[in-house]
Amino acid sequence: MTVPRGTVILGVDPGLAGTGWGVITVGERGILRLERYGCIETKAATPLVDRLKQIFVALSAVIDEFSPSVMAVEELFFMKRATAVAAVGQARGAILLAAALKNISVSEYNPRTVKIALTGFGSADKQQIQHMVKAVLKLSVIPCPDHAADALAMAICHLHTAKY
Repeated sequence: MTVPRGTVILGVDPGLAGTGWGVITVGERGILRLERYGCIETKAATPLVDRLKQIFVALSAVIDEFSPSVMAVEELFFMKRATAVAAVGQARGAILLAAALKNISVSEYNPRTVKIALTGFGSADKQQIQHMVKAVLKLSVIPCPDHAADALAMAICHLHTAKY
């Protein structure tokens, strides 16, 4: 698989309290370059509609700044707490709407797929994933917060698994 030079991938780790995002670009000879990463944090005391709007507006600004060709986002997966699933699902709705309104294609990956793509092991723990993100992007430190590192893992997973 050869990913076209100049491809810009936006990885997103959805969450209502914290939505991580990370942008990487494919450079010469397929070398990945970190553009930027961050986390959109919302306060629990803020009304739900305002929290979703905050996620939508902030992520739309990231899309406008970096013009990604694709968004790699974590699939909604089964959790033990229904309230957690609902919160992540609502955040994902705001995220997917931001992509749709900007005509950005979306690829979704489950956590196991991301773990395999980065480490070769589907039961890798969070620290293993974070260390691989640091190594693949040739960073001096692991990206913080965790949501941002997870978003970068999404983007790297897309580059390792997508068909171009």
